[in-house]
Amino acid sequence: MTLTDILTMMGVIIAALSIILLCVIIISATRRITSKLQLSLPKKVIQKKEIKKKRRTENMSKQASEGVTFNDIFMFMIAVPLVLLWVGFAGFVIHSGLQDESVLDQIEGYTTLIAILGGPALLIIKDALDVWKQEQAEKTAFYKVKAQAVIDYNDAAQKQMQMIESKAQEQEHKIETGTTLPKKK
Repeated sequence: MTLTDILTMMGVIIAALSIILLCVIIISATRRITSKLQLSLPKKVIQKKEIKKKRRTENMSKQASEGVTFNDIFMFMIAVPLVLLWVGFAGFVIHSGLQDESVLDQIEGYTTLIAILGGPALLIIKDALDVWKQEQAEKTAFYKVKAQAVIDYNDAAQKQMQMIESKAQEQEHKIETGTTLPKKK
């Protein structure tokens, strides 16, 4: 099996995966369109379904969900196959170089091709890692705020319980000593 055959096979596999991804995107888009059409139809047309109470969080999560954006399509149609092709080709060159000395004679051409594919692939990987770091920072900040809110809530609850106990003890002390409120004249 030659290098051209392997690259052709990798290209066919990536093209097939791209077609599958495109089909998934089209199916997702048609489902959204049909669900929006059902919402806009009069209630008589829509079949009666079992009505169940929904929690607020279910409605919020549906409102917060985003559709498929151009960036999502770009990442799955171009960026992901490019990175996979780069990694696959580099691995193939290393494997072939260890098995066949003729590959080592043409290593400059292979490394040039790896470098050409690697430039955009490394930028894509760097951007993906930056997005991941940002998400992790947001999660960390959220959990810090959430933890502080729990601490504040527990502190306030503890102070309230102490105040209630203090007032109960004062009332009990007044009852035991027979002290009452002064009468109005």
